[in-house]
Amino acid sequence: MTKPITPKEVSSLKLETIPEKVIEAFNELIAKGWDGNRSVVFQRDVAALIVKKMELPNNAAVYRNHWLDVEDIYMKAGWIVDYDKPGYCESYEATFTFKKKPTRA
Repeated sequence: MTKPITPKEVSSLKLETIPEKVIEAFNELIAKGWDGNRSVVFQRDVAALIVKKMELPNNAAVYRNHWLDVEDIYMKAGWIVDYDKPGYCESYEATFTFKKKPTRA
């Protein structure tokens, strides 16, 4: 009998459903923007890089398949991830900010 997925299992299962090229694109942009404390990745940039790496005609599949929903995957890997998008009546670029989790003394 199949059991429902637990919250702890979601990020592992999510990683299995996201193509490797998506993680490669995020990793590349995280490394490129790393300043020693954090890296800010613009949503438009990562979507465009995924389209290029996967040779897609446009970014429709990126959004339809929720390939940008990577916060849990990166948090499980040791990052603090903050996704920020404009609210009502705001106009700025959506970003992902990646920071190292603080180490315990």
